[in-house]
Parts: sequence; structure tokens; C-alpha cells
Amino acid sequence: MFTLAQRTQRIDASGIRRVFDLARSLKNPINLSIGQPDFDVPEAVKAAAIQAIERGDNKYTPTQGIAELRQQLRQGEHARSGREWQDDELIITSGVSGGLFLALLALINEGDEVIIPDPYFVMYKHLVAMFGGVPVYLDTYDSDFGIDPQRLESLLTSRTKLLLLNSPANPTGRVLSSEELQAIAAVCARHQLPVLSDEIYSAFAYVPAPSMSAYYPHTLVLGGYSKSHGMTGWRLGWAAGPSHLIQAMAKVQQYSFVCAPSLTQYASLACPDVNIAPAIATYQAKRDLMVEALGDTFRLAPPQGAFYMWAQPPEPWTGESFAEAAIADGVLIIPGSVFSERKSHFRMCYTVPDDQLRAGCEKLVALAQRGPQ
Repeated sequence: MFTLAQRTQRIDASGIRRVFDLARSLKNPINLSIGQPDFDVPEAVKAAAIQAIERGDNKYTPTQGIAELRQQLRQGEHARSGREWQDDELIITSGVSGGLFLALLALINEGDEVIIPDPYFVMYKHLVAMFGGVPVYLDTYDSDFGIDPQRLESLLTSRTKLLLLNSPANPTGRVLSSEELQAIAAVCARHQLPVLSDEIYSAFAYVPAPSMSAYYPHTLVLGGYSKSHGMTGWRLGWAAGPSHLIQAMAKVQQYSFVCAPSLTQYASLACPDVNIAPAIATYQAKRDLMVEALGDTFRLAPPQGAFYMWAQPPEPWTGESFAEAAIADGVLIIPGSVFSERKSHFRMCYTVPDDQLRAGCEKLVALAQRGPQ
């Protein structure tokens, strides 16, 4: 008889996946729950993948990834932050999720505390807990979903191991400005606190979205092509940071993922040649459509990046009750408790055609105005 490890009891099944599963049982729902672009992989990237297959590049790659892609990514990170990255300071991972897994497994000991701004991406707290760490939540609701440096400093203890940042953020779409990042860096420098900065949505920014690595050397940056090039199923991410941490992550990868998918690595060499600006402009227009359609009814935090809308329904609704009613009405949204210790909000994703977006907004407004039954 199999007896499950205690670590499996520290995590819950994803609330997002539960909504995905529910979608299969509904007839033609308006799906505002799926956090992935609705455009396909660019043709040039598809062609590069096909060429790699036909060349026979189907085998394992080095654990840290192929040399030419690492060079490309180091140059890209340098362009974003101005920081010179060395060859042993970058590893290619199986998506940003793979990078999170490797980094936290390499860093977290039993009882270590990890500061997680709330709201947060669903995976953060569960991975920290699974590896024996203690999530410590930094409430950002009354600071416009930014980070109050004094509040951050008040949470630090002798057990604090890491600060986890996400900008542009999922679920709020909040972008941390250079001034905010410098203030955070000052706190971290005083306490020698390292930072893990998840920057997967950096391409989806409607305002300047600087990298934490530009202001603080003790930063591990996570990035990827999955969102920016519609490659969510191809699992391509990377991590750039101090050499000793990257080497530890490579050691963990040897005994877990082995390497990122080889075909995806070769295909990703074509990504910088693709102009994604039109796609970003399209999503900014969708953001504006949602703000106009929902702003008079819901309390919104208009996103500065990513492609999510974080909204609070009018009283007496809660985020939980409203999400449940919306799903029953055929509009799939995610209750805010999936991403937060509060239950006041819900998340929508606006990566759907405009007609569906308008129809979904109309149904949500009508439901909010009708009130709980």
C-alpha cells in the first residue's frame, strides 16, 4: 500500500485547474479564466522547430541548455537591465514554473520564511510550503498593489530567506516602477535578503517594466518565451542569477527535468526576430475595453502589464460568491482566494476575441447589478 509523503498534504489542487475542468461540462461558456495568449506560435518559430526535428536535434541537450540560446538570452537580459551576465549565470528551464521549482528546491530549508506579496501567482505559496518553507504574506491591497518598503521591512525575521517578486504581476497586472524597485532593493540590501523576481510577463507591459536585477545584484531573474510567443505548451524558460545558485539549480535539474525540451530550445533561437509589438498593442486595447465596460460597476485595478484584470464586485457580493454565480451563468472567472489570503476579488483574463470579451462583460455587469439570489 502506498503511503503518501507529508509534503503532498501541504498543497491543494489548483483552483484554476478546477475551473478548467468545469469548463468541459458547460456548453459554450465565455472563458475568461485561461491565463495564456490566444494567438498561435509565430510561423518563423514553428519553422525553426520543424528544421530542428529534420536535422535530428531531438536528443538531450546540456543541462544548462544549448550554448547559442544561452548567449541569446544573456544578451536579452543585458538589454533589459544593463547587467553583464556570464555563461555560468544562466540556465534554460522547462518554463518559468520549472525555474521556480529548481530555485526554491535549491534555496529553501525546513522552516525558512519566504516573503510573498499578496495577491500572488498561485504556485508561489504551494511550492514554498511543499519544500518545507513558510509563506509570509505581504499585503499590498492598500498600497495600490505595490510594495510598501516599511511594511516589507516589518515582516523580516531571522528566518527570512527570500523575497519573491512578480512584475508585471499575475493576477493584478501591476508593474513595479524603477523607483519602487530601488526602494525595495534598499531594504533588501540592509538585510542581505536575496530576491527571486518572476518577470515572465515583461514583454506584456503597457508602461516601462524594469528588471529588479538592474538595481540589486542578489537577484534571480526568471523569464520565458512561453507567454510572449504563444508557446505555453512548449515549456521554455530561463533563470539568470549568481553563479553558485545557477550551478545548484543545474544540479537539481540533472535529477529532475534533465534539460529543457531540445526542440523548443532550437526553435527559440528564432524568437527575437519576431515582432510581437502588434500582439501587445492588441492586448492593451482589450484591457481598455474591459476597463470601459466594467469600471462603473466593479472596483478595478487597471493593469499596467500582463493580461489579467483583478476586480472587486459591489457589495454584498464577495469574490467567491460572485465567481460561483458567474460560472453558473456561463462566464468562467477565477475566485480571488486562489491568488490571495483575501476573498474579496476575482480574476479575469482578457485573451479572448473582442466579441466574447464584450459579451462576458455584459453578463458580469448584469449579474453584479442583479445581486445575489
